[in-house]
Amino acid sequence: MKVAFVGLGKMGVAMAGQILAAGHELGVYNRTAAKGDDLVARGAARLASVADAAAFADVVVSMVENDKALAAVTLGEGGLVAGLARGAVHVAMGTHSIAQVKAITEAHEAAGQQFISAPVMGRPPVAEAGQLGIVAGGPADAVARVQPLFDAMGRRTYPAGPLPMSAAAAKIVNNFLLAAAIEALAEGFALGEKCGLPGDALLEILTDGLFAAPAYKIYGKMIVDKSYFDAPGFTATTGLKDVNLALGAGEALAVPLPTAGICRDRLLSAIANGHAGADWSVMAHEQARASGIA
Repeated sequence: MKVAFVGLGKMGVAMAGQILAAGHELGVYNRTAAKGDDLVARGAARLASVADAAAFADVVVSMVENDKALAAVTLGEGGLVAGLARGAVHVAMGTHSIAQVKAITEAHEAAGQQFISAPVMGRPPVAEAGQLGIVAGGPADAVARVQPLFDAMGRRTYPAGPLPMSAAAAKIVNNFLLAAAIEALAEGFALGEKCGLPGDALLEILTDGLFAAPAYKIYGKMIVDKSYFDAPGFTATTGLKDVNLALGAGEALAVPLPTAGICRDRLLSAIANGHAGADWSVMAHEQARASGIA
């Protein structure tokens, strides 16, 4: 399959690499062109603009950080809506708001194009291993058309039905619950530490029982080791963006999300204290500071 990939951050580079390794013909574009050097060295074509991406292939995958970037890539001058042929497919794999996904869907439909929202679950090492979880929402024929790409990038594709916004909602809920889990762990480990309970002992107690799930194991370990200041898999800034997506959806649909408000404030505190680039599990450092132990 001939594919263009737009957005080469840590996740994008890893995902595009899996598409290339699976034998697909790949063109890549990123505003900072150097981020595509490794992919180009491995055989990908370097594209000079979003317009070039739209002209290169009838399937374009975008992996951009936020709504503003998605709107620029899709709706801006020289964007995908203007450049893609009728019947072409745009697959947006970032985490975006329900409102933005609805707007992008309508724009592509008006241009005779197909749009799939396919946000992913997994940190960069998971993407590098081709083991992402992919939630796909969009027309069934379009999803079937790009399924070989999902197979290259992920271990499983979760169907979310014909509406792209359904997939966006699933990812927003997933990330909100993950933030809530980190906050709960942070509070629990702070209480345990003030009672003299070693963090590694508490982690074993929790994850050998009812909390034997990857989220608790991974983030519990990061909290015990205080490794949130190491190379981040998901920064506090990006985490705040995703928590705000949940709060925005809740407000629009009249769904109270009090826990999301707590997570937002914890992340805002971390950013205010100079930790915007730390892993979002730095929420635990803010909890420890509030508890007088950091």
